[in-house]
Amino acid sequence: MPGATHSPGADALDLLLTRHSPWPLIEPIPSDAELQRAFAAAMCAPDHGALRPWRFVLVRGAARERLGDLFVQAARLRDPLGDAERFRRKALVAPLLVAVVAHLQPHPKVPEIEQTVATGAAAMNLLNALHLQGYGCFWVSGPNAYDPTVHAGLGLAANEQLLGFVYVGTPQHRDKQPPARAGIAPHVREWHGPGN
Repeated sequence: MPGATHSPGADALDLLLTRHSPWPLIEPIPSDAELQRAFAAAMCAPDHGALRPWRFVLVRGAARERLGDLFVQAARLRDPLGDAERFRRKALVAPLLVAVVAHLQPHPKVPEIEQTVATGAAAMNLLNALHLQGYGCFWVSGPNAYDPTVHAGLGLAANEQLLGFVYVGTPQHRDKQPPARAGIAPHVREWHGPGN
């Protein structure tokens, strides 16, 4: 019944309200079955036109080292005099990385912005599903997400945009409390009509 004070959904919501971006993340990562459940949740995202514009690329094991090499290569091209090696660590700070990709398609009724937002919604469902299964994750963008060398190295097509990486693992400090949340009042208002 909607509005019931206690239900299995209320328990899930209480747990969802503890979601945060823990650091650092260590092994273990989700099992294949747990990942399948998380990606099934991603498939439930709002999706105008049923385009399913999201794509996810998993990077784990030794592939993280190769991703680190790619990050360094891209950083050297962006700034030949900069500290490119620092970007290598960004591929190794979690045992699993998931590249979040928007696969943008021409559509007369679904503009690209809606497809990008749908991909973001799918990624948020993924983060929430992983959290509800007891894992930690956080979403990172930064220069690697927008770099054409990284884009090409991941094998993305011209109509695909890399929206960042979801880092996944087990929180090293499970007893650490989530950060205090801001109040909702500055972020929510009710509309009563023009001029009101």
